[in-house]
Amino acid sequence: MQIEQIILPEFPLLLAPMEDVSDPPFRSVCKANGADMMYTEFISSEGLIRDAIKSRRKLDIFEEERPVGIQIFGGDEEAMGMSAAIAATVNPDLVDINFGCPVKKVVTKGAGAGVLRDIPLMVRLTEAVVRNTKLPVTVKTRLGWDESSINIEEVAERLQDVGIKALAIHGRTRAQMYKGEADWTLIGRIKENPRIKIPIFGNGDINSPEKALEYKNRYGVDGIMIGRAAIGYPWIFNEIKHFLQTGEHLPLPTIQQRVEVIRHHLKRSLEWKGPVYGILEMRRHYTNYLKGFPNIKEFRSKLVQLNTYEEIDDILKQVLIRYDGFIAEKNLWSFAEGAPNCETAK
Repeated sequence: MQIEQIILPEFPLLLAPMEDVSDPPFRSVCKANGADMMYTEFISSEGLIRDAIKSRRKLDIFEEERPVGIQIFGGDEEAMGMSAAIAATVNPDLVDINFGCPVKKVVTKGAGAGVLRDIPLMVRLTEAVVRNTKLPVTVKTRLGWDESSINIEEVAERLQDVGIKALAIHGRTRAQMYKGEADWTLIGRIKENPRIKIPIFGNGDINSPEKALEYKNRYGVDGIMIGRAAIGYPWIFNEIKHFLQTGEHLPLPTIQQRVEVIRHHLKRSLEWKGPVYGILEMRRHYTNYLKGFPNIKEFRSKLVQLNTYEEIDDILKQVLIRYDGFIAEKNLWSFAEGAPNCETAK
C-alpha cells in the first residue's frame, strides 16, 4: 500500500494517536513490536501558533518511528493552515487532522468531533490544511455526531474531493464517546463505495488477532488502527500480523519479554523527558505492562516510588526471579472501563 511517498505493507497496522499515551517512548516500543505507522498525540493548532511549550514538544519525532504523522486539531481555518505549515517544518511523513475527539473541552471549541455537526466547516478546515503543506494530509473521524446525524458517507466523499490521501474511521458517534460496541458496518460501506479511491482504515475495539482477521474479511478495510489494546500490550501488532499470515498464534510474552519492553520504554522516557519527568511519567505504565501477574502489587508499589533507573531496574530483576516461567494471560482492555484516550486532553 502507498500513501503518496509513504510505502506501507499490504495490510498495515497503525498505532492510534492517544493523548498522554502515544508519545515518542511509547511509539518506540510499538514500532519495535510491529506497528507500521504511527501518529503523535493530537496537537492544538492554536497552541502551536502561540508557541505553547506542551504543543511544541509534541512535534518531536525520531527516525526510528517512521513513517509517522503529526496530528492537529482546531476549529479555525487560518489557525489550522498555519499549524500545518509549522508541523511540516519538523519533516513528518504526513499531517493528520483530528475530527474525532469527543471530549467536551475540545468539542466546545468547535474542534475534534464538534466539527461533525458542520460538514462545510470540516471541508474548509481540511482545505486549509491541504493548501498549506506539501505533505500528504489524512483525517481521523467518527461516524457522526449522534445516531440521528450519521454523516460519514458524505464526509468521506467530500474530504476525498478536497485532497485527503487516507481516512481512518472510528466506529462510534460522538454521543457514544467510547462506550458500547464500535459499529464497523458503515466503515465497510464506505470501502465499497466506488467513488472512494483513498485507503480506508478501521478503528474501534480491535483487541485480538481473531477480531482483526474477522473485520478485515468482513469489512474489506485497507488496514486497522489500534489504540487502547496496545497500552501495556505492544505485542498485539506482531501477534495480529503472524495470525493473518499463518492462522496461528504467537506464544504469549514471557516475563523476560515484558521486563525487556519496560526497560526499553523507561530508557526512551529518560532520554526524551529527562531524569525527573522520565521517571514520573513512566509510572502510569507499570500496571498495564504487569497486569495479570498474581500478587504483583508489592512490586508495582515500589516501582512507582523509586526515582532512579538503577533502583527501578533492581525491582525489575526481582520481578524476573519471582515470576520466572509464569505466563500472564493476555491483557485485554475492557472498553467500558474507559482506558486512556483523548479525554485526558489538556
